[in-house]
Amino acid sequence: MTVTPKTKDLAAQWRESRLLYPLYSALAREFVIDLPACDDLEAGLEDAPHESVEQARQWFLEMDQKIQVHQLRQFLQTTNLTSEEGLQGLLDHHLHRATRLDSDRDKIDFLLVQYFSHCAPSRLEDTDVDLDYVAQMLDPVLGSVDLTLPSWLQPLDDFIQAADACRSLNELLTSGTLEKGRKLKSSVGEDYFEPVAMVAFTRFSFLMRRVFFRLMHQDLNTILDGFRELEGRGISTLDCRSAQFSADEPVARLRMICQSWKVMFHAEYSAGSPLRMLVDLRNVVDAALTRAGKKAASQRSSDPPAMRARAAAAVVQFAHSSSAVPDFEVNRVPEGDEDSADTYQQPEDGDKV
Repeated sequence: MTVTPKTKDLAAQWRESRLLYPLYSALAREFVIDLPACDDLEAGLEDAPHESVEQARQWFLEMDQKIQVHQLRQFLQTTNLTSEEGLQGLLDHHLHRATRLDSDRDKIDFLLVQYFSHCAPSRLEDTDVDLDYVAQMLDPVLGSVDLTLPSWLQPLDDFIQAADACRSLNELLTSGTLEKGRKLKSSVGEDYFEPVAMVAFTRFSFLMRRVFFRLMHQDLNTILDGFRELEGRGISTLDCRSAQFSADEPVARLRMICQSWKVMFHAEYSAGSPLRMLVDLRNVVDAALTRAGKKAASQRSSDPPAMRARAAAAVVQFAHSSSAVPDFEVNRVPEGDEDSADTYQQPEDGDKV
């Protein structure tokens, strides 16, 4: 049985409007959404007549039509205005609309994961994130849920296992796993709003986000370790045309860019072009290390035995020092993720991958 619209009295509608108005107003300012303020909400009236409630309802309806999913995602992942109560209010607002569009489903999907991430313990282990646990955390917004899983939801476990087996971001993005999950979500229509389906998709998206961040951090660490090794070999520039940089890109500049990517992907991990650049840059660094290694091996083969022994000892010492202090620690839960669990998507609107 799908979630159905609630009938609320005027006082309840006004309380919800007052709760959500600061979030919507901040979001409108952030993305320069052209819509006049709602006067009575702006004035902070504690009680309002029917006309004011109806005016507010119409204002939120127009705002919901203007706010894109990627804008909601970016705003809620970077603002300090959200709280458990605010997220619960947003979910209640979207879940119980009289009519729902695909964009409403996408917003609800993101909000459910954001709410779960906000409420879940920061050191939550992946193995603890089962359907029963997710349903308990979502009880304030979904109520009690029958966790009998329909057959059409069972592939989600296979998708999660396939993503867990990936060893690089490129492998994840090219495996088709994320796309399969997105297609399943978009193909089920109104069945998405069955409580068990929303619980299952929340679990899927939360775990997929964790996989994404783990692999993204690992790739960044691998790239930065590679920079150190290349510089140790006297290589200060790289041909990065395949990663949308120059043919003679300074390694020092690439390091600064990688540092900035860590912050950017943390805030909006489905940002399109830079994500592809990260994957391509790792390929460039891997190839450069392979060439440098072959060159060094060729040179060592002609060195006297004593010199080869000293070089081998130096390589061991470098490898130990470079891995002892990673540039980024890969945590079980990325800081702030507590962050959301909307999954990676192929580009559709120029802002999402």
